[in-house]
Amino acid sequence: MRWADGLQPVRMARVALVVPPDALRAALVTVADSGTVELEHADVAEAGSGEAARRVPRSGARIAEPRLSVDPPDPAACARTGRFDLLAGEAQLEEYAAGAIRHGSVVALPGWCPADRLPGLAVQLAAVDAALVPLKMPRGVDPPTLIRADNAVRRSFTGLVRTYGTVPYVDVDPTLLAGVAYVVMFGMMFADAGHGLLLLLGAALLRLGRPRRLVQLHPLWPFVAGAGLASAVFGVLFGEFFGPTGVAPTGWLSPLEQPVQLLAAGIGLGAVLLAMAYVAGAVNRWREGGARVALYAPSGIAGAALFVGLGGLSAGVYYGQISVAAAGGVVAAVGCTLAGIGLYVGAGGGAAGATQAAVQLFDLVLRLGANLVSFARLAAFGLTHAALGALVWSATSGLWRGGWPAVLGAVAIFVLGNVVTFSLEALVAGVQALRLEYYELFSRVFEAEGRPFRPWHVPKESP
Repeated sequence: MRWADGLQPVRMARVALVVPPDALRAALVTVADSGTVELEHADVAEAGSGEAARRVPRSGARIAEPRLSVDPPDPAACARTGRFDLLAGEAQLEEYAAGAIRHGSVVALPGWCPADRLPGLAVQLAAVDAALVPLKMPRGVDPPTLIRADNAVRRSFTGLVRTYGTVPYVDVDPTLLAGVAYVVMFGMMFADAGHGLLLLLGAALLRLGRPRRLVQLHPLWPFVAGAGLASAVFGVLFGEFFGPTGVAPTGWLSPLEQPVQLLAAGIGLGAVLLAMAYVAGAVNRWREGGARVALYAPSGIAGAALFVGLGGLSAGVYYGQISVAAAGGVVAAVGCTLAGIGLYVGAGGGAAGATQAAVQLFDLVLRLGANLVSFARLAAFGLTHAALGALVWSATSGLWRGGWPAVLGAVAIFVLGNVVTFSLEALVAGVQALRLEYYELFSRVFEAEGRPFRPWHVPKESP
């Protein structure tokens, strides 16, 4: 797979299942068992009125998982023997069969299929005298979106994107970038090498399927490992190992002694992440509506120019570089003009449109500053984590100088204090990183929402 393919959803193909009427059931069983095709069918009066469908509601049984048999089942016999899983699967098959398009000596069902799965499925269908015929993409209809989950890392990060919404088919797939951004932000707020190592240990246990009651969290082990690694790295940079114990020397700065530098680092990281979000947003606007939409959209080139220009203007004024400030002002003015034109056109033009565009443009400029300053929470919560660790270590070292009862108290305070700090800060850092991801970054990457790919999947009963 080319690297560029990893930055977009799985490529879809428009297909039609074409089959003689007497082979329709066998073809549908093959398609359902593969779980790779999203079939469409017309709404007809006969749908849901087949014999299997009529018996399913009266069964009164809870069906764990519908299944299909290779040969047509006897609905009455299935109801008598309690094979409601076969009844439920057959009811779905009856619905698709009833909604198939019939023309002459063939029947057909249109749908969508991942392009890379077509060859293998075509071979399976040929064995039952059926074919999966590629069709032209219909105008004005976007294919459904299937996010790639071809490795453990991708699968662990997909929840970040799916919780926010469905990526439009033509947009960039931000799964990996979003996952990396999240763990970096989490690590800066949860900066402690000792706590990071605990997260890495937790990831190793999840990888091994321990404890068994948390086995459903097994796919998240790369996500937890990434968060632990980022936390450990920032912990080494900040000299934190279960607090300022001195085990890890300060590699970069001490949060409690250099809070201003920490604040600047948090905002600087935020500026980099926002710039990346604008790049992704500009690419998405181009794919969604062409060069004109990308140029004038506040989340496209216009917004990116305004963001970069205001950054250059601010930096030039702060450092006394007139040429940098002037260049930044020009770029900001161009971006502001482009965004204003886009907002004016979007508002419908006229005096009312101009007023609305002016208000929206003013709000856009204010939000740029607010969004950037919002990343100061990376420093604020990192500072809170360091302060809690210092408080626990101060109490521990103070008691350690006493007799053995005081030493036992010091150990208890150290353990309990780190448990509380770990639990509280992990929750806070996780929530705040998610908030920054969704509100500051994804709000620029996405403007529309796609439709998830929902293939029809009913397993075939083993012979």
